[in-house]
Amino acid sequence: MLLVVMGVVTAACSSTMPVHSGSWPYPNADMANTRNAPDSTISSVNVSKLRRAWAFKLTGGTASKAAEYGSLAAAPIVENGVVYIQDLHSNVYALALATGTLMWKYEVHSPTVGPNGVAVVGGKVYGDSPTSAFALDGTTGRRIWIKTLPSQDHGAFSIQPQVADGRVYLATTAAPVPGGGVLLALKASNGQLLWHFDTVPGADEGVEGAGGAWETPLVGPDGSVTYGVGNPYQSAASAISHPMQLLYSDSDVNLDAETGRLRWYYQGVPNDFEDYDMQASPISARFNGVPMVIGAGKMGYVYAMDARSGKLLWTASVGQHNGHDDEAVLALEHKSDLKAPFTLLPGTLGGVLANMALAGNTLYVVVCDLPYTVTSMSQVVGINVVAGSSHPTGEVEALDVATGKVEWDTKVPELPLGAATVSNDLLLTTLYNGVLVALNRNTGAIVYHHKLPTSTNAPIAIAPRSGPGRERIR
Repeated sequence: MLLVVMGVVTAACSSTMPVHSGSWPYPNADMANTRNAPDSTISSVNVSKLRRAWAFKLTGGTASKAAEYGSLAAAPIVENGVVYIQDLHSNVYALALATGTLMWKYEVHSPTVGPNGVAVVGGKVYGDSPTSAFALDGTTGRRIWIKTLPSQDHGAFSIQPQVADGRVYLATTAAPVPGGGVLLALKASNGQLLWHFDTVPGADEGVEGAGGAWETPLVGPDGSVTYGVGNPYQSAASAISHPMQLLYSDSDVNLDAETGRLRWYYQGVPNDFEDYDMQASPISARFNGVPMVIGAGKMGYVYAMDARSGKLLWTASVGQHNGHDDEAVLALEHKSDLKAPFTLLPGTLGGVLANMALAGNTLYVVVCDLPYTVTSMSQVVGINVVAGSSHPTGEVEALDVATGKVEWDTKVPELPLGAATVSNDLLLTTLYNGVLVALNRNTGAIVYHHKLPTSTNAPIAIAPRSGPGRERIR
């Protein structure tokens, strides 16, 4: 699997703002998770000049032959002219942004399904493997500390962490384990466990399993941290015969960042049996003075919540739906007449699978339109999933932040798994078949596409390389 870097050379900027030697400092560009590229000069004026600058071949191997996730699912971090990346065997690489030269490698060789990745703060690189968290020296790759994590009953760790205020925020990913998922914070200086929060407290009381978190959480300016939490693992038969709300699965959960105490939550899908994670990285936004948290997930809905209380402000349906959206609620209310086989759309690998982006008063969402057929009422959806369509497609949508109203909707011929990424007047993403696309932010028109050398299953990052106007897309 390759890490491919695209480059564009433009005329020198007339602005007096300094252009750094490379900066995509957080998993989603900034602490607000907006995925709005800082300092970028790539726009519709010069995007046609993007060309491959270099490629680096990863050697960590694939996570699973059956799953076919590839070797890379993480968002790169770019700081001070260095690209930091983690493969799906949990190995960490530091590459020179200008040339792709390997500067150091930290070897772990512990397979994970991702999406993993690292955080870089204060010259240190923070990451995790399925069973541990670690901190490395950003210059040499030397390990500073390593901490074994309490994963025996909570699933594996495979999340790209966020680091702020001396704390490393982590989580187990959604997994069918008796103890359910766990969110936690470590002390950045030594890895000491500061607090943990169980995502489904009753998971050890007969629930087949419960979600943790897949994507990087949101650390807010109000002293909170918000996680998008994954699905519980149960069959349709179990959800209908023994319905439970299963807090806090399929939810955005807002915690006190210092103590881990629950402040509020919003649950998108109670009693879920359709693998509808609410896993997207929450985004911090503001409209008419109201602070907002915007979340989404594989159920194909976007939710805007008041950041102070969790009160729902609006909901928007995105992508294709075939009428099964309310099945979990109907089961909870003892009104379900569902019979197998039945087809879910969005399916278990559909809906909002990759992270969103925000610029101005517009939210950008990449959506996977991929159905999945459940063949038995006893089937636990989400375990050993194989895509259920030979012709998966997708969409890129722009939503009004104030109302959730769709401003434009552009169809794409493959699954958009590269996350939504804003660069000036462009919205960029990548398709699973290995195509980089750029859309006009105002109209949704595709103004550029470029075939990459292989398929892609990871978010992109944009950062200046060196000197004005010389940029790289990873």
